[in-house]
Amino acid sequence: MSRVVTFDAGETLVELDLDFLAARLASRGVTCEPRALRTRLRAAWAHHDALGDVGHEARWRGLMATLLGCATDDDAVSWLWREQPRANLWRKPIAGVVAVAGELAARGVTVGVISNSEGTIAELLASVGIACGEVIDSGVVGVAKPDPRIFELALARFGGGCAPRDAIHVGDAWAADVEGALAAGWRAVWYGPRVMACARDGVFVARDPSELADVLWAEVSR
Repeated sequence: MSRVVTFDAGETLVELDLDFLAARLASRGVTCEPRALRTRLRAAWAHHDALGDVGHEARWRGLMATLLGCATDDDAVSWLWREQPRANLWRKPIAGVVAVAGELAARGVTVGVISNSEGTIAELLASVGIACGEVIDSGVVGVAKPDPRIFELALARFGGGCAPRDAIHVGDAWAADVEGALAAGWRAVWYGPRVMACARDGVFVARDPSELADVLWAEVSR
């Protein structure tokens, strides 16, 4: 039985808010309609994923540079990166996943968040109405996924004596979320519309909140 389930934040609990991004760009005098951003989103994520394990900032900048290529330049990307701790662009709740987390908590499972972020993800989640237990933010604790120490820290803080094998982490990034969880002895759910089939021990795949619920209910009920 899984006693602890943690969630990544970006693209798992919250997704990139394109309307908010367009408004931020407009405040700098840059016009880029949300519809135009949506047409480039798939290519932007493909570029992000192809970058591999080059670090959180480099992947973030690569994603944004591709996404904003329709209307901006590196100066705007750098400004958005500097502003990210104050005005996080990943702020649109993924309602189905938030509901799954709430159901788990209601069933007595310990729920938490482990995020590679800039130090303010707890405040951001609270501001958009998401309460998913204790938050471990790499920008606060000084260690980032896939380093297994961040998962060990989570169990030490709120695991209640849970063994690593009884903990599951849910996230969209293979290297950070899946490999990191496995390195710590956890199991992992590779989540999101960009994931692929996987036969690796300890790894489950879920492409949408319904599939995620099926996976987690099964593991919680074992």
